[in-house]
Amino acid sequence: MSITQDIPLSNEGETLSSWNKHDTRWMLSLFGTAVGAGILFLPINIGAGGFWPLVVMALLAGPMTFIAHRGLARFVLSSANDKADFTDVVEEHFGRSAGVLISVLYFLSIFPILLIYGVGLTNTVDSFMVNQLGMVPPPRILLSGILVIGMVAIMLAGEKVMLKTFEVIVYPLAAILFGLSLYLMPHWQLPQWDVVPEFGELSLTLWLAVPVTVFAFSHAAAISSFAQAQRRHYGQQASGKSERILKRTSIMLISFVLLFVFSCVLSLSPEQLAEAKAQNVSVLSYLANIHDNPFIVLLGPFIAFIAITSSFLGHFLGARESFNGLVSKHTKLSEKSTDKLGIVLMIICIWFAAVMNPSILGMMEALSGPVIAMILFVMPVIAIYKVPAMKQYRGKVSNYFVLVVGLLAVSAILFNF
Repeated sequence: MSITQDIPLSNEGETLSSWNKHDTRWMLSLFGTAVGAGILFLPINIGAGGFWPLVVMALLAGPMTFIAHRGLARFVLSSANDKADFTDVVEEHFGRSAGVLISVLYFLSIFPILLIYGVGLTNTVDSFMVNQLGMVPPPRILLSGILVIGMVAIMLAGEKVMLKTFEVIVYPLAAILFGLSLYLMPHWQLPQWDVVPEFGELSLTLWLAVPVTVFAFSHAAAISSFAQAQRRHYGQQASGKSERILKRTSIMLISFVLLFVFSCVLSLSPEQLAEAKAQNVSVLSYLANIHDNPFIVLLGPFIAFIAITSSFLGHFLGARESFNGLVSKHTKLSEKSTDKLGIVLMIICIWFAAVMNPSILGMMEALSGPVIAMILFVMPVIAIYKVPAMKQYRGKVSNYFVLVVGLLAVSAILFNF
């Protein structure tokens, strides 16, 4: 069931090379889905391995991000059904049994992230009210309920409101990341260029850094709805337009996020990065502690709030669509009843997790991670060589590149787990 049906086909006079507000809003929504709270830990997770592994991963991040998400979008658009979502496409191409299994795993890879964001959003606002505003926050059950229902209300308002919300919150997020990157430049400590780790040590560091990089830039949860929206808006040009939007999204992600990562890593010593990793705090919290800068202290909660909000919206989009597709196809419930049931159940679960405030982040990331890697990197490549509708993509070097990255990500996550 498509949940973004309030923008009709309206591509009159537009060409494949043209760019318009529709494209910009989807680029921002995909950027916002990718830039979640994880970005605040990315400099520590990648930078702790040393400077040269960081350089290698920075070079690989762009191709990894663009090729993988392009493959998933192509997979969704390969259906013979113009209104097919991810659940429809996997059943069409892989059969009913395998399709149901993949769809269930897809939902379970997204939904735990929503629970994480429900907890994170509540904690961020509660901490801001106590420490920065000097207020007594309302009871946790009330605060979390207002925040969760508020986020879901944005999604229920439709695609236009959702895209406009992304447009409002992503610009300041990108601006603040850029501003912080510039602020840290005077504190840069240039690395020792001649100190190169041994091959075995470098290989191990890179292997374990692959999943961190993959999921820091992942916006897979929104790709199915994104692809459907382009098919509705552009018709036969959907594949080409999707690729163009995804390319600009990847460039925007790499530009802002990697500048932020390099600036943070170069302003901290290897010992400080190791200490921050041991303390399990975000890079902004650690920078605020060592610089004693009120500007960073105030910006930290704000960045966390808009990063979590933007990523919550994108992941809710994917979870809602996945739930609707699974339940409506395999029960007697109508699409409208399924949608209402899914929204109520997800609100209750996210709200409950936010109230209970469990320490489940690492476990959920470990459970979600391998499935996301399989769906984003491995499955589209398998489909290219199995599905006749995707045969034009066979024999490309990019297929083997993204397949290897996906397998490395899965194996590294399981190794860490």
